[in-house]
Amino acid sequence: VALLQTAETARVAATTLVESAVRGSSPREEIDRRIRRWARRAQQYSQMQVRVEGEEHLRLCANETFVVMSNHQSNWDIPTIYYAFPYTLRMVAKMEMKKIPLMGSAMDKAEFVFVDRTDKRQAFKAIRQAEQTLRSGVNVWIAPEGTRSRDGRLGPFKKGGFIMALDTETRILPCTLDGTRHVVPPGAARVRRNVPVTVKYHPPVDPQRWGHERRDELLEHVRTIIASGLPESLR
Repeated sequence: VALLQTAETARVAATTLVESAVRGSSPREEIDRRIRRWARRAQQYSQMQVRVEGEEHLRLCANETFVVMSNHQSNWDIPTIYYAFPYTLRMVAKMEMKKIPLMGSAMDKAEFVFVDRTDKRQAFKAIRQAEQTLRSGVNVWIAPEGTRSRDGRLGPFKKGGFIMALDTETRILPCTLDGTRHVVPPGAARVRRNVPVTVKYHPPVDPQRWGHERRDELLEHVRTIIASGLPESLR
């Protein structure tokens, strides 16, 4: 499964890079179609059993742009959320992903945002870039933990995504992912088949109710919402 998905990733990345070289850029609509096709392939290869909850909140994305925030259990979170999110979405990814041959360059062309967690100046610049993406009408997905959990338990949140939401006056759409840690456990190379996974969308949060002065309270509020979708032992 991992090899099949790696091949699919290489195919999508190569197509994007060739198109960008010929046209100068790839249309967002075409990028969206490729990403969704890639995510569907991941679901088919892994036979992952995805249940989506809170679709009434997800449907708000048809008319409004959000900062989507989720927990981070596994590398398989990426195809999972793209499988379960039918609207234009770009991800704030760690800088290490940009260094992956072919894929990193394609993600850059596709308007993904890379953040270096070890460089505060670059991280600030990345958040500003993500804000421009939001203002252009694209939903931006960020995992506030900053890195995936090693045991599935929800970790502390970083502030960057909340600053972005406050500065752009964009509502936050909290999302809980549960089960992806069993598809590809930390440190594992193999993908497990037929794993049940839940993607739960919660009611949107308006960050302006807190403002920059109460940013830490906003962070804890969103963290509590995302934690509510996890088993008690992982909150």
